[in-house]
Amino acid sequence: QVQLVESGGGLVQPGGSLRLSCAASGFRLGVDHYAIGWFRQAPGKEREGVACIQWSDGSTYYADSEKGRFAVSRDNAKPTVYLEMNNLKPEDTAVYYCAAIGASPAATAHNWARSYLYDYWGQGTQVTVSS
Repeated sequence: QVQLVESGGGLVQPGGSLRLSCAASGFRLGVDHYAIGWFRQAPGKEREGVACIQWSDGSTYYADSEKGRFAVSRDNAKPTVYLEMNNLKPEDTAVYYCAAIGASPAATAHNWARSYLYDYWGQGTQVTVSS
């Protein structure tokens, strides 16, 4: 059974940091081409892509507004994908989701932020940035 489980959300002050985790199970991550993306959705707004990592070669992709503040990484052994978020701002407040897409590295490079292409989703974890 394919499953993604997020954790690590919470309340943090502006300027603070959080690390989100996405535990993946049921995937043949080392065999098939998969990418794990992070998305977020704030109340009244559309879901937007934050970052993505191609499992096979570790290539990473970021939304322009998150470059330099967020970092996505993976642990092959667990297997888990992490989203390290630094210098958090109130506008980062949202429910954060991880999702998996079966895609080659070339396809991921072009499509990673298109949420409708992802096949599997986690349940989401709330991140609130407030003083």
